[in-house]
Amino acid sequence: MSRLAKKPIVVGKTIVSMEDSTLSVKGTKGTLTKQVHPSVSIIVGENGVMVAPKDRSRLAKALTGTFASHVKNMIAGVEQPYMKKLILEGVGYRVEVKGNEIVLTVGFSHTVALKIPDGITASVEKNLIKIEGIDKETVGQFAANIRRVKPPEPYLGKGIRYEGEVIRRKQGKKAV
Repeated sequence: MSRLAKKPIVVGKTIVSMEDSTLSVKGTKGTLTKQVHPSVSIIVGENGVMVAPKDRSRLAKALTGTFASHVKNMIAGVEQPYMKKLILEGVGYRVEVKGNEIVLTVGFSHTVALKIPDGITASVEKNLIKIEGIDKETVGQFAANIRRVKPPEPYLGKGIRYEGEVIRRKQGKKAV
């Protein structure tokens, strides 16, 4: 069993409730819900939230740590939203937000439009894309989808990369 799941998860100002197999976390920024696997039991108490396996199977033990991490991320997300920053690098590369879509012009013969998921806000300043939301999984997946459109290449460094990501550069051809 996970060492993280052995300790109670501190709730703070958030309201955590468990009904049937649905976990609900309500905070100042919003509400998150998640279906709980039948092998895991989540108990909401006075000193915090406890995550425990229902049986002694290998799956139950593995999912205990996973769901403990999910609960911590949900509690943190409804208090302080998660943010990912992406940097667009390249000559002629542009990005803009049109309604509920983010439109990328990244050297293809066409523009690439990606629908912004519900609960996420995206903003653009020159070549910086900011993605913000209370659900860590959704924010990270949307950022990965944007990066997948044009990953950074190792010769010139053109493409879309995370802020702080280091791209290993190759030297290219040498002149004799």
